[in-house]
Amino acid sequence: MKTVLPDRQQSLVQWVSQATGINTFGVKVRLRGNDLHILCEGTECPQRWRTLSDLLQALQQTNLDILTNSEQTSIYQVFVYGRRKGEQRPSWCHRVHLNQIDKHLEQVEQALLTDSEKSKQLGGALIVSNESLARQGNPEAIARYLSETLSALGVSVQAKIKLYKPKNSQPEENRLWIFCQSSYSPDASLLAEPIAQKLRYLKLSGYQDAVIVSQVIGETAPDWLLRVDLTPPEVMLKEWARWGDVQAIARLLTEVLSELKVAVQVSLKESTLHIFCSPAFDPLGPAPIPDKEVCLEAILPQLEAIAPQGILATTIYGQKAGDKQPTWIDWLALPAAKHPAFAISPLDLANTGDEPAMIFLLERLLNPDLDWRLLTGGIRVLLLNKNDLLHIMCDAPVCPVRQQVASKITQFIRQLKIPGIMGVRIYGRRSGNKEPFWHYGVDLEHRQRLVPEATPEFAATSIYINDLVTSETSEPILRPDLTTEEVQSFVTEVARDWIATASSTAKKFLLKSQLFTESKQSAETSPDVQGLKIALVWGTLGLLLTLQTDWVLGRIIARSMPSSPKVASVTLPSSSEQKPSLTSGENQSEKRTLFTSTSKTKSSPNESSVFNASEFTQSDETPTNNLAAAPLKEKATATAILLAARSQMPSFNVRQLDEQLALYKQRLAKTGSPPDVLIIGSSRALRGVDPAALSKALATQGYPNLDVFNFGINGATAQVVEFVIRHVLEPSELPKIIIWADGARAFNGGREDITFNSIATSAGYKQAFQKTSTTVDSSDSPENTLNSEEKNATEEKQDISTYQAVNQSLNEALASVSSSYQNRDQIKSLLQKQLLILGQNQTVASQKQLTDGTSDQSISQQAVDFDGFLPLSIRFNPARYYQKHSKVPGNYDNDYKSFQVEGQQDAAFQEVLQFTQSKNIPLIFVNMPLTGDYLDPVRKQYEQEFQQYMLRLATNPNFIYRDLSQQWPKANDYFSDPSHLNRFGAYEVSKKLANDPMIPWPVK
Repeated sequence: MKTVLPDRQQSLVQWVSQATGINTFGVKVRLRGNDLHILCEGTECPQRWRTLSDLLQALQQTNLDILTNSEQTSIYQVFVYGRRKGEQRPSWCHRVHLNQIDKHLEQVEQALLTDSEKSKQLGGALIVSNESLARQGNPEAIARYLSETLSALGVSVQAKIKLYKPKNSQPEENRLWIFCQSSYSPDASLLAEPIAQKLRYLKLSGYQDAVIVSQVIGETAPDWLLRVDLTPPEVMLKEWARWGDVQAIARLLTEVLSELKVAVQVSLKESTLHIFCSPAFDPLGPAPIPDKEVCLEAILPQLEAIAPQGILATTIYGQKAGDKQPTWIDWLALPAAKHPAFAISPLDLANTGDEPAMIFLLERLLNPDLDWRLLTGGIRVLLLNKNDLLHIMCDAPVCPVRQQVASKITQFIRQLKIPGIMGVRIYGRRSGNKEPFWHYGVDLEHRQRLVPEATPEFAATSIYINDLVTSETSEPILRPDLTTEEVQSFVTEVARDWIATASSTAKKFLLKSQLFTESKQSAETSPDVQGLKIALVWGTLGLLLTLQTDWVLGRIIARSMPSSPKVASVTLPSSSEQKPSLTSGENQSEKRTLFTSTSKTKSSPNESSVFNASEFTQSDETPTNNLAAAPLKEKATATAILLAARSQMPSFNVRQLDEQLALYKQRLAKTGSPPDVLIIGSSRALRGVDPAALSKALATQGYPNLDVFNFGINGATAQVVEFVIRHVLEPSELPKIIIWADGARAFNGGREDITFNSIATSAGYKQAFQKTSTTVDSSDSPENTLNSEEKNATEEKQDISTYQAVNQSLNEALASVSSSYQNRDQIKSLLQKQLLILGQNQTVASQKQLTDGTSDQSISQQAVDFDGFLPLSIRFNPARYYQKHSKVPGNYDNDYKSFQVEGQQDAAFQEVLQFTQSKNIPLIFVNMPLTGDYLDPVRKQYEQEFQQYMLRLATNPNFIYRDLSQQWPKANDYFSDPSHLNRFGAYEVSKKLANDPMIPWPVK
């Protein structure tokens, strides 16, 4: 089978064949990065030096870049192989540097005159390595040096030098630009450290840094950027030695004394530096004790020039290897003893807010391995002190891991206690990027922010890349034999066939019901007699059912009518002014009669009322001290029950989901737009975040008039939240930001998800997925839909008078015959009362299934408000609570049974992350507060596992994680039970979220 090579490879093969005289069938070529690989084979292995001589002479007269396409970057070196046909491995291999062809020719000619072994020795001295040339700072040599590593990965390299002017008004400096191009997108973390190590190994002078730009062949924008700090290792060591770093001082002194064959050990005690000089290891025998004068002459100038911060003196010892007692000792004062500015330790300077000292201490903290820092540049720290916040950017060739640096920095800043600093904001990014990959914030003290905080800007080093990256845009290229018009025609034809198929299916279904016939059908195919019989049968059945229903309703009303006057006679006079309300849940007059005092005297204003702030009778567990909370709003449970009953959408088998969705739909119909902020989650969200308090707190922070709705659902897991966000809510009903308030138990993939399993068997679940598929597959355009609606509205307007006349005559006829028509208002009222009773029973039954510990009676009395929030005024009292409820330890808690964060809940969470990112909706997960009674050792272990899981996912730029689980472990007044907040705790959580500067609240 003949293999067709690309045009560029065909031309290369032909060129090699002409240059070497080898048949084209014996030549194979391959381009990888900046390297060209040429394999020459024959019945006998081609002679090495003769083949190379012919090839090198041809290379002197040919520019290989002409033989490749324009997208391929320059070829820096050629690998030539020789082997016999049929063999797997080549017999010889030779690397040719195209910038040293003359030296290679000289080597080959020498080899042709002498034996091969001697030629190898002579030739090795002639060829200069790319590393040696790159150390001189030549950009082409640097590119060739890097290509030795990157070409094996299929990455080609190009280098340039450009001047740039720093922001601090310093003179212009050289910046090295490395342009990497490949047919795929290499992972930045895979190439970052190898490139950084190879560049820093060169110890280039004259360059402050290097910027690496990676781009996929054919793309117009760079894939990623990387900045490499080219500060020489000696300069880095002197910078840290200047701050008194013992390890850096030891490295510098070792380099100085190594020539004297003296080994050095350094330690610091208080403000004195101790230097031990001993003879270096000598394989020829024991070395003499280091000379005192020689050591002092080498050490003292170094320490004087460094002037280490906070070190007042040094003691130098000379001793024999293995001896404990020194042979000689000398003590000397350092510059810090004469200059008070040098005497202050870096830690004391950092406590006063000195930024250079803080930068050194933070970089030393984050770079414990000095060798790694010298090889790659390490983690660089940028500081920005803004108002009462300290912003810290962690910058490295590979983005620092949040879990490894955030806790260290936070603990260190807490120890410093810098005056005026009330919080710290930590960021992480890859060197060269302007925006951080992740962020983390902690408030050291309580902060009251009156205006929104601006995002700090750290200097970006990766700018002005237009010279290296092409900016031309082009239209997508189709196949040569396929035009855009043909594609459009094909799509239209498929859509037309789909509509025709759907119409045919609907038509067949309607005809099979025998209630419809085709309008143009002939009398032979559709007999009138058969149609008349079918119509009579269906009509008779419908009439009988209507008459029977009317008769039953009439009997029910007749039985209930005599009791009406008695009810009216016992009503209090004041109740006649009360209008009946369908949202109160019970008659106001009955409530007054039940709680009226028998003494009929008004209570004193100073006396404690029998009602609490929620207008329910106070229980023994309700303390009398006041806590801050948002005012209670009108209850909406009864309204939600009615709205859910009247909804055209089938039930989801979860009463609270049906009711919350009904309230949400009513909010959309009222406001005309979705809420700005949507709170979602399980009962911890339902009771733990107060929309009214959050909206009010955001208004004080500069975000007025934000609409907030709580979509909490008892027992909701990650699967339930994913289903609601992606499948229940329409795209036009999605909010601007989502606050997911919950805890570890909602992500336990090891336990049975009862709530979601109940939803998955419902009719609403099936309809939601059918609606989703219909939305995706529908080809109806908005214009056609609008025209159809306008046409239908016009036709209805024309027939409205006829319809009204017919309707009125039918109503009059029905009224004269029906026994229940006159009492239709009473029937409606009776049905509403029965529906309310049924809804209350369902509320009690569903709440009894909760395992959160709150009493069933208190839950059944409470109701959500029109913001979807459930305000509970009960305060958790462990002494009384555990008299009524058993204390369940974590190892027996079903919520944590077989705990694992991997599985179905994790998959659902990943779907939510991808969906919100595609819709550009910020997602904030809040791990809700828990009591110390709830967090026993078993649950703490699961919480730590959940913390690690969330922190791994927090690198997503569209996702923010906030941990409040241990915010108030002993503040029982903020909780209604061990694991749920009451309305007072919800008020505090809402304020804390509003004051969080990392949450991107929407602006109206």
